[in-house]
Amino acid sequence: MERLNEILRELGISKVKLAKCLGVSRQMIYNYLELDDLNKWPKDKKVILLNLLGIKSPDELDNIKVDTDYIMDVEARINGLFENANKLNGVAETNIIFEGLEQKQRELLHLIVDELKERLSDDKDENAYNSILYLYHYLQSMESSKELKYILAYVSKAAGYTKPYEFVYDENEQFIFESILFSAFTLYNSGSASKSKIAATHKRFVAKIEQKLEDKMSRTLEINSAKVQALKELGYTEINEENAAEVLSKIVEIQARKVNG
Repeated sequence: MERLNEILRELGISKVKLAKCLGVSRQMIYNYLELDDLNKWPKDKKVILLNLLGIKSPDELDNIKVDTDYIMDVEARINGLFENANKLNGVAETNIIFEGLEQKQRELLHLIVDELKERLSDDKDENAYNSILYLYHYLQSMESSKELKYILAYVSKAAGYTKPYEFVYDENEQFIFESILFSAFTLYNSGSASKSKIAATHKRFVAKIEQKLEDKMSRTLEINSAKVQALKELGYTEINEENAAEVLSKIVEIQARKVNG
């Protein structure tokens, strides 16, 4: 069973994901994995797991080599299983959060929601909460920089989910960025990049962030000032549904005056 747990970790298959594959609760998965022999699992659940792993008996677990091709094969089998399950139970079609999405988008959202739920289920795990919070910030910022998408591609490749020469964005830029990022991780993991050696670089990083925050605050104050002036010029005391368009138009006019003036 130790080898099975190791394989699941290498494949990135969470307890929630495995529970969904087997059609049981997450707690039941914990119970299964505590058993000392896969043959003690319910026969139907054992068969599903063996099929997902592409083997015929528990004896073959030790022969499994988790590489990129194997990960992709297992992912394909899992996706096929989820696709069939969705067609049968109709969950994706009836839940409002999947409204307007195509099949593959619904399946992906299913996986993401399940993964997030598992990581947030322990209310005492602050690291998990903060990681998901940072992920949320990442999603909010992703359209502001193409490099953020390149980071996602790098992580997917480094984790073995995507082939190294697959480029879904700008191939030349992605190639260069991935090479630089690999060098940075190599330097970090080598242990030669001490805090004292890179203190100046981190100082520039902090200065850049502080400047962005200052610019954002300045922009917020500027907009609030324009809003107050717009309300005053139009004779309103607040923005509501009826006057919102008029007030916003006046704000744009006021800002234009300052630029041209």
